Amino acid sequence: MSEQLGNTGTVLVIGATGYVGSRLVPMLLAEGLKVRAAGRSLEKLMTRAWANNPNVELRQLDLKDLESIRNAVEGCDVVYYLMHSMNPQNKNFAAADRVAAENMVRAGEEKGLLQLIYLGGLGENDTNLSHHLRSRAEVAEILKGAKFPVTVLRAAMIIGSGSASFEILRYLTDRLPFMVTPRWVSTPSQPIAIRNVLNYLVGALRRPETYDQTFDIGGPEVLTYRQLMETYAREAGLPVPMIVPVPVFTPRLSSYWINFVTPVPAYIARPLAEGLKNPAVCTESKITKIIPQDLLTCAAAIKIAIDRIQHHKVESHWTDAGRMPPVEWFHSSDPEWAGGAVFSDVRKVIIEGTAADAWNAITRIGGTTGWYYANWLWRLRGVVDFLWGGIGLRRGRRHPDELRTGDAVDFWRVKSAECEKRLLLIAEMKLPGQAALEFQIKQTGDKRTEILQIARFLPSGLLGLAYWFAVSPLHEFIFTGMLSGVAKASRCKTIVKTAKSILPEQILKVKPAQ
Repeated sequence: MSEQLGNTGTVLVIGATGYVGSRLVPMLLAEGLKVRAAGRSLEKLMTRAWANNPNVELRQLDLKDLESIRNAVEGCDVVYYLMHSMNPQNKNFAAADRVAAENMVRAGEEKGLLQLIYLGGLGENDTNLSHHLRSRAEVAEILKGAKFPVTVLRAAMIIGSGSASFEILRYLTDRLPFMVTPRWVSTPSQPIAIRNVLNYLVGALRRPETYDQTFDIGGPEVLTYRQLMETYAREAGLPVPMIVPVPVFTPRLSSYWINFVTPVPAYIARPLAEGLKNPAVCTESKITKIIPQDLLTCAAAIKIAIDRIQHHKVESHWTDAGRMPPVEWFHSSDPEWAGGAVFSDVRKVIIEGTAADAWNAITRIGGTTGWYYANWLWRLRGVVDFLWGGIGLRRGRRHPDELRTGDAVDFWRVKSAECEKRLLLIAEMKLPGQAALEFQIKQTGDKRTEILQIARFLPSGLLGLAYWFAVSPLHEFIFTGMLSGVAKASRCKTIVKTAKSILPEQILKVKPAQ
């Protein structure tokens, strides 16, 4: 493909920390291109394997801010637009996507873009189109109205390890040998492997035949969701599930059902479930002649995805998406902190080992490893969180013993992961306040390492205060047990163990800037 790509300018990838963007950047780099990788969180971008490549520039981007887009586009001739606003913070993701697309067009016209490539959703634009697909179609129309060339690729379900759609398919089939399902299991679709999607994205770059064109991209087969589940079962070596479609499932009920059975939360499951009611079949195949490639069958794509999951080679995951929560309150001495009561539980252990020994144990926490002590209580807290409308513990983690900034760890999010020094987790469970869990590592001798475990909570109102004092009695054995479990998992002898609760921490008042 290199002959078509050229190397005339920097390529901007918007959504570089997302599922598709994370995989697209290294493919562009392999073609010898200069890439500006942009996303909501600079911290996340810095943890990607390609972040230190000399041909990569990292840029934090807020698509709601026109000036932010102008700065990101400056010096770039092509933009990959791989974003959506489907997250729990956006109650109206369609409106947010509309504003972002309009800002993108304005900034692109001002900066003289030569091409924008957009990955949208496959589905006929009629009155019955789901809210999610209708929004994707609206974004495509806004972008196509730009004065610079735009290439739109429309895809149905993307099959690949870590995609939200594939995770729903996987967990439903793994966990339910018998299913009473919505009628959308009989809706035809034309899934496509993530490998083929990426090849189309790279192949369309700076190719004049794709300018101001819309292409349907899909695999070689048209299947129903029921047939996909049966295909997955065969490739995974599972019994083919018994499936009984019924007409009573609404998209809302379907999303709750998916949320209950799979780790995918309702705010993602609902728009995806709504979209499954719409046939998603390619209406034309022009792209196959312009960018020829071997299209993987659904069985082949599923087999590759299963293999990558089993061997812990998932490059990107649906849980990667989303903003990083701010934690100015975590250290109450931070200059940004404007006051408040922060409660802490601080515990320390000293092991007869190295910082690497401690880090190896800490970075395996959560997921299949568990929390080193009273896992049944952690599971119970996950159930309570799920019933309260939260995500519970079922997200697990991307990799069993590697952590990077932005990773999900059950109902926590990695805010910072400094190898052999510090791990900071921010709670994403439902709470009357904000919570964080930190591990600090300090090697104090050749065979002597201190592990500091700090749990902190910023309550919200009286309910938050009541919550902290209600759970505080459990901390004595849960947090002590967890830290002891970390020390044991390091396979090193424990030398010293201490604990201290601070109720509350110093309240620091900072005057607002004049």
